[in-house]
Amino acid sequence: MHTVWKGAISFGLVHVPVKMFSATEDKDISMRYIHKTCITPLAYVRKCQTCDKEVEWEEISRGYEYEPGRFVIFEKEELANISGETNKEIKILDFVNLTDIDPVYFQKTYYLGPGDTGAGAYNLLLDSMRQTGKIGIAKVSIRSKSSLAAIRVIDNCLAMETIFYPDEIRPISQVPNLPEKVTVNEREMEMAKMLINQLSTPFEPEKYKDEYRGRLLEAIERKVAGEEVQSAPELQKTSVIDLMAALQASLDATKPENTDKIAIEADAEVKTVKKPRARSKKEKSKETIT
Repeated sequence: MHTVWKGAISFGLVHVPVKMFSATEDKDISMRYIHKTCITPLAYVRKCQTCDKEVEWEEISRGYEYEPGRFVIFEKEELANISGETNKEIKILDFVNLTDIDPVYFQKTYYLGPGDTGAGAYNLLLDSMRQTGKIGIAKVSIRSKSSLAAIRVIDNCLAMETIFYPDEIRPISQVPNLPEKVTVNEREMEMAKMLINQLSTPFEPEKYKDEYRGRLLEAIERKVAGEEVQSAPELQKTSVIDLMAALQASLDATKPENTDKIAIEADAEVKTVKKPRARSKKEKSKETIT
């Protein structure tokens, strides 16, 4: 697995070097948007509407629009300093029971493997949390974003679950049409509880399959096997050399055929014509006598 973060867990004065790995992966089947007319994949361009040009990544900053059309700008380094990401620390603030946290708070799971040093500290934290049954509530900064996190044990590994802050959880009162008072028929309640008991079983995650993804993969295989495949046209790339050649050819095409030849010959004539020599007094007197 690819290491996505390196740092340390701290609780009290103890530091546990760790490496972070994504515990989950997206298995969604990726599809691209295609222009139906020519079967060309569509590209998303970062374009400035004012300059009317594509913008490179090094020209991009982040901005908060505090009023319509007015922004305060932040560079990447400023955001990193504000987030405290440079600390590279998962600081455990409290230890709580896992059952105290509602699942609505959980975001994404990461595995925390031992760092290149400090294996003893890693094992100490792992085993002490396992024996006490507690999980740690910590603060961490990943990719310039500060998050709360829950540190817990999964099998023989420490894991970190990023969790939402309380003010990021929408209140249930915003859900429309919730009943103010629940009234249920007692007989219907008994039958519902019987049905729940009949369907109750230990959680076995391996028995649950993504049926949509399976059907989509089968459809893709059928289309490929039936040669229902359309190819995108090859995009022509114009090199700088080709562009210069095209410009030169365009200039040549606008000139008269013999313009260059005439210019060369005229220049040659100018160089070969000699200026008449001035006559002497003796030559003038001879012309007078005759």
